[in-house]
Amino acid sequence: MKILLVNKFLYQKGGAETYVFKLGEALTQGGHQVEYFGLEHEDNIVGNSAGSYVSHMDFGDGIGKNLSAPFRIIYSREARKKIRKVLNDFQPDIVHLNNIQFHLTPSIIIETEKYRKKTGRKVRIIYTAHDYQLICPSHGLFDADIRICEKCLGGNYTHCLRTKCVKNSRAKSFLGMMDAYVWKHSKAYSYIDSIICPSEFLKKKLDTQNRFRDKTIALHNFIEPKVPDNVKKGDYVLEFGHLSRDKGTNTLLKAAEKMPDTRFVFAGYGKAVEDMESVPNAEYVGFKTGQELKELIQNARCSVYPSEWYENCPFSVIESQMYMTPVIASRMGGIPEIMEENKTGLLFEAGNADDLEQKLRYLLESPGVLEEFTENCRHITFETPETYYKKLMQIYGE
Repeated sequence: MKILLVNKFLYQKGGAETYVFKLGEALTQGGHQVEYFGLEHEDNIVGNSAGSYVSHMDFGDGIGKNLSAPFRIIYSREARKKIRKVLNDFQPDIVHLNNIQFHLTPSIIIETEKYRKKTGRKVRIIYTAHDYQLICPSHGLFDADIRICEKCLGGNYTHCLRTKCVKNSRAKSFLGMMDAYVWKHSKAYSYIDSIICPSEFLKKKLDTQNRFRDKTIALHNFIEPKVPDNVKKGDYVLEFGHLSRDKGTNTLLKAAEKMPDTRFVFAGYGKAVEDMESVPNAEYVGFKTGQELKELIQNARCSVYPSEWYENCPFSVIESQMYMTPVIASRMGGIPEIMEENKTGLLFEAGNADDLEQKLRYLLESPGVLEEFTENCRHITFETPETYYKKLMQIYGE
């Protein structure tokens, strides 16, 4: 089969990109032809033979510097034109969408449907939901204060504007609200054949709206097993990935302040890095990948994933356990689905620094428990590229 993987970023940036690139590798190994469509960027590591990409735009520059931003965020003529060129050139059997909002926009779904009708080809449109954008203008089911909010689940998106859910900005929240209403009343999402949800939790949330209920399929993210033979633990607690308030980094820093004799290491990127300077036992080591990141995870006594929003299937939790590092994570979203509480880690109340401190002290001050949890990680089962591939082929071929 010919499979077109669509994602706004075609370079390593986050969990969605990790998924897209690993998926592309698995599909290629399965004998399929794979091409990619997204934004044009100098760091792109994948692409398409038509050389057609959407021009990059940093919406963080603000509307004043980018007068076309309000319109392009909701609907992109350029994205339709550019993906049309790829569709005609590559002639895919599957168009697999990932993160497309604001940069590519669902307008590319309309173009793909137009291509299906024009050519008469039975091209399947698959969508992997990496967040809650289909039902929440802020994408995360939280408000401007990073508090869980489900007021828009019924389809009344005015709550987004009232509470300035999108980055605490009335202008951005208005655009988020308008985007949600435009695509709610458009037929675009009806053209999607299947929606892959990385967690049962996300599936249940999408199923609250009738238009998605018959399309959703829960399927955890996959990872290639790399269980280490010998594990030599260091003297530190680790958080890695996106370091920010919504990811709970600041809650972990509060817990760290109460544990001055414990070394806390942070690897990744995010606004919370600035807050680490005031915590003496917090050490920021920068953004790490490859072997450096592997060793950092593998040598940690435990890792912490303190997210304060409804996570789906975070790779950080999966990778930690794969490298035999117990996890202390917040009881949020799909996290409990991918770890075994009291076997490979512990769960705590999101945003509760006292509860997190208690769980940390229990694990770190109980050598026997820590050793048991570490060994238990060796036997935990995840979706592998092989198992995921088989299930995906069923979705592609339905």
